[in-house]
Amino acid sequence: MEIADGRVATIHYTLTNDAGEVIDKSAADAPLSYLQGAGNIIPGLEQALAGRKAGDNLTADVAPEQGYGPRHDGLVQVVPRGAFEGVESVQPGMQFEARTAQGPLLVTVTKVGAEEVTVDGNHPLAGQNLHFEVEVAGVREASETELNQGHVDAA
Repeated sequence: MEIADGRVATIHYTLTNDAGEVIDKSAADAPLSYLQGAGNIIPGLEQALAGRKAGDNLTADVAPEQGYGPRHDGLVQVVPRGAFEGVESVQPGMQFEARTAQGPLLVTVTKVGAEEVTVDGNHPLAGQNLHFEVEVAGVREASETELNQGHVDAA
């Protein structure tokens, strides 16, 4: 059975950056299952997996436009330290949900000063080329529930 829209694919993967550093990897005993065509994974990887079958191995190189998008400098902002009222210790790497005119946005603290905090609303992998080594572990038809909810049922 081939990976196609409306089917559940189960994959083992290793994700590296241009320098060959491992960014993410599926656990040996916990492959990733997703619903093809539902936008559960980045578009470039989903496209590379279409038509593949259980047992297939592939390499997929995904440009930022088909991954997490380009970096947008406008999503990096310096805000007053007081914006973090109630947070005892703000540290780089912490994430917060900011309320914007376009709705909620997950931001990551990148720099902390005495009076100001720099936050970045870009996805941590925005602007990066992504390199996937993938093994397709299985493909099956999605259940009606999975199709209706747009993602794989957690088992």
